[in-house]
Amino acid sequence: MSEFFVFLNEKMMNIEQLNKNYGIGEQVIFSAGDGGLPFVHVKSDKASALISIYAGQVLAYRSKGAQDDLLFLSQQAYYQTGKAIKGGVPVCWPWFGPDPEGKGRPAHGFMRNRMWNVVETAATAAGDIRIVLGVTDTEETQSIWPRAFDLKLEITIGDTLNLELVTRNSGTQPCTITQAFHTYFSVGDIRQTHVSGLENTRYIDKVDDNLEKNQIGAVTVDAEVDRIYQSVGSNLVIHDAARKRRILITSRGNRTAVVWNPWTKISAEMADLQDDDYLHFICVETTNAATDRVHIQPGSEFRLVANYRIEQD
Repeated sequence: MSEFFVFLNEKMMNIEQLNKNYGIGEQVIFSAGDGGLPFVHVKSDKASALISIYAGQVLAYRSKGAQDDLLFLSQQAYYQTGKAIKGGVPVCWPWFGPDPEGKGRPAHGFMRNRMWNVVETAATAAGDIRIVLGVTDTEETQSIWPRAFDLKLEITIGDTLNLELVTRNSGTQPCTITQAFHTYFSVGDIRQTHVSGLENTRYIDKVDDNLEKNQIGAVTVDAEVDRIYQSVGSNLVIHDAARKRRILITSRGNRTAVVWNPWTKISAEMADLQDDDYLHFICVETTNAATDRVHIQPGSEFRLVANYRIEQD
């Protein structure tokens, strides 16, 4: 389908028009979700998913036969323009972390609190559902980040959840970005959870004055954790013992990964988290962060890929 420039009337799009242009029977349905934000409901023989067009954010995904959702979504999450939605897969772009130029711009860029456009929907011959969302530069984005760009998020919902964030430099000058899939994975109990695949990997410990350390054994969480792992491999595994399952993460286009859990104090201080939410999620983020910067020449593009699969023990 050709690109469709959505109609935005304050908080919500023209849902009827979205369904007419992009709905696919009972498999892809658009509706006004929480806060009046436009949501995409996906249901197929392979999986179900929920996507917010605001923020270009997958909020839920469950493969057929899975007992629990892949993703954590806070019951206290904000659903209003200008606010980030706590949970699912926020997109951090065109920078990860604090404003790299110290100009007071929002942390993690400006795409996780902005409306995206629907570019394409399709049901594939393999039985997957493909949703493509996109944003191009405007006068407003140019005032925040003076670059010409064409950004797309390609979401494939099937036996796995596959995300591809494609940045095209449509300007005349090179540009440099950092970025992330800031994914909140749902777990039964963080105290019975560990992450493998990062053993003997150097990391920047943001909780301890950005000291560089070496990971000994699997990653476990018994206090606040905020680490940027460097020179990572393409395969990580979250072992969710409380739910007797594993979450397999396969990535491409990144040399770094972030592991984050706020633990007790920060979880209690965040208005969009319940006090004990830290027990029920871990963020394992596919990133280009710290020194892992992406340089894109005019007319070229860069693709960051993350694939998530649930396996029961």
